Amino acid sequence: MERRHLSRPVYEGLPWFYMGFGLLALLASYLLAAHWAVSHAAGVLGLAALLYGMVVLLRRRDYRAMRSQYGNSDSLSDDESA
Repeated sequence: MERRHLSRPVYEGLPWFYMGFGLLALLASYLLAAHWAVSHAAGVLGLAALLYGMVVLLRRRDYRAMRSQYGNSDSLSDDESA
C-alpha cells in the first residue's frame, strides 16, 4: 500500500489554516450572538480548531528540536538528496 504525503507548503500551512479558521469561527460566534445555538456551535468549533492548530504547531516545534538535538535533522532540510 502506497503512503500519500502532502506537499511541504501545504503541510507547513495546515496549523495556520486551522488557527485562522478557528479565529474566524470565534468571530462568527461573536457576531451571531442573537442566535444562541448557532453562536455556541461556532464558538465551540472555533475554540477547538484554534486549540488544535496550536497543538500541532507546538508538537512540530518540539519534534524538530528533539531531532536536531540528536543530530538527525537531515530529513527536515529543503534539499532532498537521495
